[in-house]
Amino acid sequence: MPWKLGNKIITEGRSWSDGTVRHPTNWAIWSDSDKKAAGLTWEDPPASEAPYDNRFYLGRQTNGTLIPRSLTDVNEVDEDGNVINDPLTGKQLVTKGLKTVYVEQTKQTANDKLSETDWYVTRKSEDSTTTIPSDVTTYRAAVRTKSGQIETAITNAADHAAFIALFDVPVDSDGNPTGNAPINDWPEDI
Repeated sequence: MPWKLGNKIITEGRSWSDGTVRHPTNWAIWSDSDKKAAGLTWEDPPASEAPYDNRFYLGRQTNGTLIPRSLTDVNEVDEDGNVINDPLTGKQLVTKGLKTVYVEQTKQTANDKLSETDWYVTRKSEDSTTTIPSDVTTYRAAVRTKSGQIETAITNAADHAAFIALFDVPVDSDGNPTGNAPINDWPEDI
């Protein structure tokens, strides 16, 4: 919830009056202690309105419980259990799960990374007297290996928490990043 004066919500970017003083439109830049000194109070949002990460959740139930996105593909059916067909293909409509979406995304990322050096491979196939530099072949092999490792980690995530953990950036004891999140731990570009 926002800042309030009594029961009245004070909207950011708009001036407001406490009955005596008209406060400016930029009041939101004040420190929390200045806002409280002006008579404002903070009210946390109800659990049903708390923010959530929409990469992993569809929303919240009225009691605030998060609704997780499915990890696996879902064959869509109506409320009676009848198959819902895709109007374009005539086949059963399938909503891709998080694992399918992120495996596809990983494959696309690997393809994008490899495409930058594809010309070396094309040149080699067209002119056998040329060579591909060793740093390029090493990089290309590392991208393919890492893509396989990321895809395996995604596929092997046992539950929603394990899947979300793939997005956690490792940190040291001071909270400073020490590397990349497992889902984005690609070799450095050349």
